[in-house]
Amino acid sequence: MKKSIGVWRCWALVVGTIIGSGVFTLPAILAPYGSNSFLGWAVAACGTLSIAFAFSHLAGRNPRLGGPQAYVEEAFGRYPSMFVAWGYWISLWVSIAAIATAFSGYSALFFPAIAGNTFLSAFIAIMVVWFFTYVNLRGIEEASIVQLVTAILKLIPLMVIGGAGLLLGDFSNIPAENPNDESLPVMISGITILVMFSFIGIEAATVPSESVENPKVTIPKALILGTLTAAVIYMVATAGVMALIEPAALKNSTSPFADAAQMIFGDAGSVFIGFGALIAIGGALNSNILLTGTVPMAGAVDKVFPAFFKKRNKDGTPVTALVVSSSLTTLVILINSSKGLLKAFEIMILIATFCILLAYLGATLASLKLQLRNKKRGGKFNRITFINSSLAVAFSIFAIIGAWVIY
Repeated sequence: MKKSIGVWRCWALVVGTIIGSGVFTLPAILAPYGSNSFLGWAVAACGTLSIAFAFSHLAGRNPRLGGPQAYVEEAFGRYPSMFVAWGYWISLWVSIAAIATAFSGYSALFFPAIAGNTFLSAFIAIMVVWFFTYVNLRGIEEASIVQLVTAILKLIPLMVIGGAGLLLGDFSNIPAENPNDESLPVMISGITILVMFSFIGIEAATVPSESVENPKVTIPKALILGTLTAAVIYMVATAGVMALIEPAALKNSTSPFADAAQMIFGDAGSVFIGFGALIAIGGALNSNILLTGTVPMAGAVDKVFPAFFKKRNKDGTPVTALVVSSSLTTLVILINSSKGLLKAFEIMILIATFCILLAYLGATLASLKLQLRNKKRGGKFNRITFINSSLAVAFSIFAIIGAWVIY
């Protein structure tokens, strides 16, 4: 297969997968916690960086098609790899359902009838899923170009609103709240699992490794640079929105960034941010759909998925895997369509995040085992890398506990 993904397209795959519907919708979901939500952001950002460094170690030593499941297979064998591969795949197509639902929410800015019509909202979400499925069916070259363009464009509205909010907003709008009267560790753990959805995608650069130029160098660079980019953007943008919008109004907003833009720039600003949000969410859909093709295809090659997922067209595109994944996404959207935009989005991100955290736990444990194996065989052993991987394992467990708290 032609290696068409360089460092910037690889960075775009990471940023494009991470920065999507999460940052555009989570200010509303986190509003009940006020400034306490930033404790969750901080923990999630630090933990995500430790996971990114762990993936950098894995990709630097042996880039493999398939991402997390490939490294788990190398460290622990077929059956643990199967568990991780299926969990990772499930997290991807459920994530896409959540992202597409957020796309419907922001589409209501231009077509207000969508907001009060669950059937129409589900229809829009399904149509956009299949549009980007078509883009990916055309091949990874086209998909990666779309990804680079949308990754760059999506940063503009986030930085504009975040910066304006920090300058013009009132930080008394963000009091520290504990709506469920939980202990601080339990509350932070619960917030972290919600926030972690916005960081899903740090592993994206490791998945299509057979299409990446010089993957041992390119993938680690893209992982760290992409994660840092997302973390900075998230902190600035979320703080800006929370400072501008009163908590009571923010809790019920399906498009908080557009609402913030309306306050600052009037109708024109709202349209600009709404359009930017649709670009950002579309980019996240594109990258996640790309992964739903690559992950089961790689799993089929390793015999942890059914063999029919290996089927490719003449350009090497995993047609069967893409079509099956998008069909399952469509089913999830239909099942959750009666719950309303915000509630459906919250349910789907919890399921997706829990599944992906299991994959992260498996991959970071694989990093530890492979380092110890290499040391036993007389190879190089880096204590800092080992400590980081240990922290990544601990964070993954902490976030998984958070999922149980929320459920």
